[in-house]
Amino acid sequence: MTYILALDQGTTSSRAIVFDAQGRIVTTAQREFTQIFPKAGWVEHDPEEIWSTQIGVASEALARAGASAADIAGIGITNQRETTIVWDRRTGKPIANAIVWQDRRTAGICDRLRAAGHEPLFQAKTGLVIDAYFSGTKIKWLLDSVDGAREAAAAGHLACGTVDSWLVWKLTGGRQHITDVTNASRTLLYNIHTLAWDEELLDLLDVPPSLLPEVRPSSQVYATTSPDLFAAPIPIAGIAGDQQAALFGQICTRPGMVKNTYGTGCFILMNTGSEPIQSTNKLVTTIAWQIGDRVEYALEGSIFVAGAVVQWLRDGLGIIRQSAEVEALAAQVEDSHGVVLVPAFTGLGAPHWDAYARGTIVGLTRGSTSAHIARAALESIAYQSLDVVRAMEADSGLTTTQLRVDGGATVNNLLMQFQADMLGVDTIRPKIVETTALGAAYLAGLAVGYWSGEDELAALWQEDRVFHPTMDRDEADRLYRRWTRAVDRAREWEADA
Repeated sequence: MTYILALDQGTTSSRAIVFDAQGRIVTTAQREFTQIFPKAGWVEHDPEEIWSTQIGVASEALARAGASAADIAGIGITNQRETTIVWDRRTGKPIANAIVWQDRRTAGICDRLRAAGHEPLFQAKTGLVIDAYFSGTKIKWLLDSVDGAREAAAAGHLACGTVDSWLVWKLTGGRQHITDVTNASRTLLYNIHTLAWDEELLDLLDVPPSLLPEVRPSSQVYATTSPDLFAAPIPIAGIAGDQQAALFGQICTRPGMVKNTYGTGCFILMNTGSEPIQSTNKLVTTIAWQIGDRVEYALEGSIFVAGAVVQWLRDGLGIIRQSAEVEALAAQVEDSHGVVLVPAFTGLGAPHWDAYARGTIVGLTRGSTSAHIARAALESIAYQSLDVVRAMEADSGLTTTQLRVDGGATVNNLLMQFQADMLGVDTIRPKIVETTALGAAYLAGLAVGYWSGEDELAALWQEDRVFHPTMDRDEADRLYRRWTRAVDRAREWEADA
């Protein structure tokens, strides 16, 4: 058995990557799937399309690698977190589309929970703030809004879960309804201290425990695939939400190490070791992973719109034809000429947590061009990341000495240099930037003995390029002050709509 197969189910596409024993990519396959926007602020996916694209790229990747199922030592799964699916155990069919993590339809439920004074309880038990981002209120909404769902749930006929649970259910032909601790920790329903679903929180959100998956460690042989999917059964041996998987793939295994993943959103995690740190700066405390009996924790800041702002330049404004063109367009100007873009298209995440903020462009003049707007869009990604890092340092008492970066947008050298300039620390891009899938592969490989341990994995990590800060600190501070003024103008835009 010579390879590990990683299934990377993301927000806009499903991917499969085959890795070898050196952690190198052998081959990859990817398919985009439909983004559904039924109403303003609503975002949905078709769970059946998620499954069909994911199993499709898995087969495609194996074929491209010239590998059979017998050549795969194990499967690791990583997934868009918080996206929520409810399905019927009897038929295996979803009762509705998946509600995506970006969706804001449950903001009102969150408002009522906060008004009732429940936020301290949720934060103490789950490490999370009450926000529509997380899964718990999505489950409640589906049970309350889909005809017959409450009755079917009461009868024990329904199952719910994040995308990892859905994929394992499908991969095993309905034999396994499980999740791992990282995904469970994103639901508002899981107590990250007792490592169990919390009855008090389930009652507050009116979620019957019979719906919920069994929670497992992140690295473990859970089951094998159904015999009808591949030529031979393959062990399913690793599960982690995408950001925790990226933290592991970046080998941020020591307290104080920080990574930032630039995908549809932008996600910064700091490993805090075996003890959770409760944030006082509106970050969330989350489980980083569990291997054996050892649980590690992280501080996280989640930014809703990062790479998605480039997609908006392409699809919404039409000023670029392909996302890769944004760097060349932005490089046509030396700076944004005072233009600041706050991409709060679905509200603001950490450290603001403003569901009613909306996208804003300020500083426009007659001299503003599409190049200035493109540059401001890229800069907004770095500014939002700086917001989170400053909050993270305040919570942890640690100073960030380097930032390990990954994800699609890290190929943009202009963005990476601006990130280093704003942070004032080295920003390091690894040779393998697909660290989300790599982390899932590592977790699966450890479970099946493909790799011996974390020391072997650390020896595989290699840097591709280091971006050193070059901007004068006074200038960086001036630009950041302008950013914070722009954010103030975007705040609470829809609060009285």
